[in-house]
Order: sequence, then C-alpha cells, then structure tokens
Amino acid sequence: MKNINILFAVLALGLFSCHKEIKNSIQQEDQQSKTANPPEILEENIEDLEYNEVEVKELYAPQAIQSDMKMKQIPSIPNPQENRESYKEIEENIFKMVNSSPLSTFSIDVDKASYSNVRRMINNGETIPKDAVKIEEFINYFDYDYPQPSGENPFSINTEVAQSPWNKDIKLVKIGLQGKKVSLGNIPPSNLVFLIDVSGSMNAANKLPLLKSAFKLLVNQLRDEDKISIVTYAGAAGLALQPTSDKNKILEALNNLSAGGSTAGGQGIQLAYKTAEENFIKGGNNRVILATDGDFNIGASSDRAMEDLIVEKRESGVFLTCLGFGTGNYQDSKMETLADKGNGNHAYIDTMQEAQRVLGTEFGGTLYTIAKDVKIQVEFNPAKVQAYRLIGYENRLLNDEDFNDDKKDAGELGSGHSVTALYEIIPVGVRSKWLKDVDDLKYSEKKVKGNSDELLTVKFRYKKPDGDKSKLLTKVTKDEDIQFEKASEDLKFSAALSMFGMKIRASEFAEDISKKDIIKFAEEGKGSDKQGYRAEFIRLVKASINKFD
Repeated sequence: MKNINILFAVLALGLFSCHKEIKNSIQQEDQQSKTANPPEILEENIEDLEYNEVEVKELYAPQAIQSDMKMKQIPSIPNPQENRESYKEIEENIFKMVNSSPLSTFSIDVDKASYSNVRRMINNGETIPKDAVKIEEFINYFDYDYPQPSGENPFSINTEVAQSPWNKDIKLVKIGLQGKKVSLGNIPPSNLVFLIDVSGSMNAANKLPLLKSAFKLLVNQLRDEDKISIVTYAGAAGLALQPTSDKNKILEALNNLSAGGSTAGGQGIQLAYKTAEENFIKGGNNRVILATDGDFNIGASSDRAMEDLIVEKRESGVFLTCLGFGTGNYQDSKMETLADKGNGNHAYIDTMQEAQRVLGTEFGGTLYTIAKDVKIQVEFNPAKVQAYRLIGYENRLLNDEDFNDDKKDAGELGSGHSVTALYEIIPVGVRSKWLKDVDDLKYSEKKVKGNSDELLTVKFRYKKPDGDKSKLLTKVTKDEDIQFEKASEDLKFSAALSMFGMKIRASEFAEDISKKDIIKFAEEGKGSDKQGYRAEFIRLVKASINKFD
C-alpha cells in the first residue's frame, strides 16, 4: 500500500512538472514566432496556458487525487475569420430641378456582381452592408423582353412611362438597351489569358476550388481557333500555361493549381497583359480574365495605382473581365475599378449555378464586346418635368460635357447583354416633399423647345470595339398617363428590384415602400421566367424581410 501511495505522489508531481514545461515551451515558441515574423504578417495570438497549482492533500486516496487536482483543460486555439470585405461608399442620387439641371449623363453598367453578392449574404444569413447594394446591378442582373436590334446599330433602344408604384404623384421612366446577340460561331478567334489568384487567401472551398470548376465550363466551350494562357500570382507572378488550344492541357493546368503565399496582384496583371499582347490576334477577341477574391496587398495595391495601370494597359486593345469569388476578403471597390477602367465587366460567382450563368449561358456577352464607351444623356422637357432622379448608377455619373468627349471612358456592352435605367419624374404642377426651394434664375429665361407632348429626349453615344470615334443615336419619349397596374411585366419587375434595393439601403426615398408591395409587383412582373431567376428573387425577398421591415 505504501508503494502505491508513493507511486501516486510521483505521478502527480510529474504531471505538474510536465504542465509547467509545456507552458514554458509554448511561451518560448510564441516569442520566437513574434521575432521571426515581420510586423505586417498576420499571426494567431496564442493565449498563455494557465494551470492551477496541483494540490495533493491525501496521496493515499486515488479519488482524492482525481477530485483535488484542479487543472484547467488546455484551451483550444481560436481561429477567427476576420471579415476584410470592403465596399465603396455610395452617395444616393437625389432629385434635381430641371430648370437648373436639365441634363442627366451617365455611363452604362452591365455589371451584375452586386446582386449575386447580396444574394450570397441573404442565403448565409449575414448582415448586408448598405454600400454593397448597387441598385443598377440588381436591375441589370435580369433579362428583359427587349427586341433585338434590326438595323446597323448594335443595340435597340426602348422606353416606357407609367405611374410610380410607391408614389402616385410621381412617374417612373424605364430606358432600356438591348445588345445584339452574336452567335458563338460568328465571334472572332479568341486570345484569352486566365489571370488566377492562387494566394493563401484563396484557400477555401468557395474560392480556388470553385474557380477551377467554373473555368472548366468556359474551357469546354472553346473552339479550335481559340487559345488560352494561364498566369498565376501569389508571392510572385508566373506563366503556368503557354498559349494553347489543347483542352486537355488547359484542364490539367487548372487541376494542378493550389493556393499559398501573399498576393502580388500588380505583377500578375503586368504579366497577363504582356502575355495577351505577345499573342494578340488582330481583329480577334483579346481579353484578360481575372479571377480573385480581390485581395491585392503587395505591389500596385491601391485603387488609384491599379486604375493607372489598367488605363495604361487598355490602350493595347486587350479587354478585361473580372470575376470575384469567396467571402472574407472580397474587395468590391478594387474589382469595380479594374473592370471599369479595363474596358470590361465584373461578376461575382458564389455557386456553380452562377458560374454556369456567367461562363456558360452568357458566355458570349461576358467575353465578347459589341460596343464600347457607351454613354447615355437624357434631356428633360421643363414644360413637363419639374424634377427627376436617376435610381442607382451613382458610381457611373458623368459630367454633361463628357458626353461629347470621345476621350472620356465609359461602359462596354457585350453580345446579348441588356442595360436598364429607371428615373423618377415629378411632373410640372405636382407638389412634392422632395422638391427643394431654388431661387429663380436672374439672367436666364426659361424657354421650351420642341413639341409639348415630349417628356424627354434620350441620346446615346457608342464606339465600335476597335474604334476611336463615337456615333450618336437619339430617341424621343412622349408623355403618357398610364396606371402602374397596366405597366409591362418588365417595368413592374424592375420597379420591384429598385424598391428592394432602396429598402435594404434604408433609403430616404423608401419611406412608403412595403415588403408586401415589393413581393406583389415582383410576382406580377414574373412573366414566363424560363430560367427561374425571377422566382428566385421573390424567394430572396421573402427570406430577407425581417432584415429591413
């Protein structure tokens, strides 16, 4: 019995000594890690392990040892996922008086990233940052029943006027462009460079693995005359695949990609454009396709530095497509800057369903531009309109003089893509709380030109993909008094999208908008909905109602 008690005492003292050695060892390793790692590299904070002193009161009783040895369990090391997503602040458009500001000028936007990104947040039960909501990208995510262009111009122009569904005294005007759909067989040979982020931040299931699967959809649609190169970047940039039309080689190169390292985004872009320029196809479809979570943190990382780089590179005739993936590091402002300045478009891919839409169903529109530098300028008739407000497009506004300036960059329109813009119109004679008092102009006389039944005139400018001189198109829209109930399905659905976006953003203009009306108008505007995207939107509204109502 005495030997047994001695054995227990030795074991207890041994455990105490072992615990102190573990603590000291962890502290030493932690100190070495802090010394070895440079300040800018993030590291996990390992909490010191704390143990209570072992008190052995009755060594002769094993039960006493079990009950009185008050040792804490070794704590698990936390691994918090810091959310570094960022969105550029949006200052919502307000009503402007026609007498002082008769023109409204903006660049088109075919990007759809905001809608799929917010959809991801809703499905994950996340809080939605209001600046993640770009209403024009909500509206332009969906297709509308616009006719295909019949003449030499690459798009048709469509307008509609009806009563506003959320303010009976205000009218809603829809302006729509429908790009000509070019069949895959008629698209020129493609020289595509996949610029793929393989940095450590891409090491998640909804990032690099999803990216690889998405790109395989694109590869499977390529023709014999199309060539693919792959440039990767992490701590440094490298050419992972020389230009080839061999689908097996392309797929093998994609399969071999793995994530690790920092993010040399600037170097990657430089090498991707260099590769595209070296393999440039005159008269062909030359494009860099960037796929990343948007985390550029080494090299040319600021939005301004990236903007300057892309503005310089777009002169080569190489277009840019930006595809965003994943959560936690998504840098929306950087992706938007790259796409806007690179004569390209921007999409966010959260699922294989979205990958199929962007790189499958809309393959031509995503990768083939039919018109560039497309600008819209609307002139309102002061005899009919007191004030107007453009819904969305805050990041696409242009100065009025930019419309006629062919050096001013604007948006691109892809094969089969459509662009839709909504205006709120306060008619002459209507009293509204949104009207602000402005003194009459002393030195200008209000003159009304044209027919009295004209509500507004829409002007468009665009260039051919390889052109430098723009072409002007004009369309007059007559004033109409149509109740919203008799509006087209497309106007009803696009209105529901704008209402939803304003409600999420807690817009001051959304005071009279209810969840019931959003769902009602969306359901009335659902139409045939062959792909089911409109039905999905209705489900999203119902799932997110408690977030804003």
